[in-house]
Amino acid sequence: MKHLFGNRAFVLLMVSDFMQNIGIWIRNMALLFFIMEQSNHDPVAVSLLTVIEYAPIFVISMIGGVLADRWRPKRTMIWGDILSFFSILLILFVVYAGYWQAVFAVTLVSAVVSQFSQPSSMKIIKRCLPDEHVPAATALSQTSMSLFIILGPMVGTTIYQAFGLQASLISLLVLFGASAIALAFLPSSVDKPSENSESAGSFVKDMKAGFTYIASSRLLKVLLVVYVLLALGSGLVQPLDIFVITERLQLDMSSVQWFTALEGLGMLIGGVIAAVIAGKVKGSYLLFAGLAFLGLSTFVEVLSQWPVLTGSMRFVTGVLMAMAQTVLMAVMMQQVEEKFIGRLNGVMTPIFTGMLLIGSGLTGWYMSATSIVVVYFTAGALFLLSSFISMKLPIAKVPVQETEAPVRVETAAKA
Repeated sequence: MKHLFGNRAFVLLMVSDFMQNIGIWIRNMALLFFIMEQSNHDPVAVSLLTVIEYAPIFVISMIGGVLADRWRPKRTMIWGDILSFFSILLILFVVYAGYWQAVFAVTLVSAVVSQFSQPSSMKIIKRCLPDEHVPAATALSQTSMSLFIILGPMVGTTIYQAFGLQASLISLLVLFGASAIALAFLPSSVDKPSENSESAGSFVKDMKAGFTYIASSRLLKVLLVVYVLLALGSGLVQPLDIFVITERLQLDMSSVQWFTALEGLGMLIGGVIAAVIAGKVKGSYLLFAGLAFLGLSTFVEVLSQWPVLTGSMRFVTGVLMAMAQTVLMAVMMQQVEEKFIGRLNGVMTPIFTGMLLIGSGLTGWYMSATSIVVVYFTAGALFLLSSFISMKLPIAKVPVQETEAPVRVETAAKA
């Protein structure tokens, strides 16, 4: 760990991520409660928040990935925080004027900006750390994310209930402003122009090159299949979580929060374990174990009628999934060329989100036609299948090399 915390660029990125995560949860909870109050609990207004959050992933993600590959990463992230700062400042004045509907713009701007900032952050980590330190870095990032899954809703709720929307928005101004200042101290060496930023290639040409790169890599194609199966299975079971608690365990629906907290705690511990053992255990073993246990625990959860057993499955699943996610991210960071990181993120993110939404959309109909046990067993089978496919990942210590294959270029262009 000393090599990570001794790296100035990585520490500043972690500080920025910490402040942004706090800001995101404060924003999420404040806007949810504020819109519920202003719209008299109108479900349409509440659902619009979700649409605004997910829409940029499909519309902007690939564009953001291409541009992130062309732009300077440090400058891109700083401007992202500055844009977020001024959008919140504008919304603060508009809300004071009585136009509460303008709060939707906060979510939209933040969601759009994140499509540029996230791949830029990955590029900086790629530049400032040697490949052997990437697994530990991704594990720490996973740990931080898990911590906010547990604490974020409580922090956001407390600030809004105690001080109201005005204080929540002002705290966002402070956090995004402080994040921009922290990023400004990143060493200039991480902000060198990307290899393709000065090229004569057009935007469309760069986008096609990204698809061609993915099509020419066996590792990325296998990784994409794992992502699709994992997202589809997760989409099937996520909306039915409350039915497992109420129908199978015969508990009150408010008990959902405790099982979610157990899973979050497991992810937190799993992130710490992954950081400690990074580089000591073969990544493919961790990935297989996490996905396989997820499949088995899905079977057990829907059959279990004992809260202790179900809770234990949630906790252990959280531990192993955090380790599996760390491996997936480390594989991407280690074995993908830096100039394609943004475009890879631009392809993977909307595909994962799309399959997650497809699974969620189908699960109600599927459960009505069959049963909750059948739905969970289907999801478990998808997780097990993804675990066996993950064993085909050619995890090596050398980066994926871009290949020149005219036939594949034509295929990618037609796609």
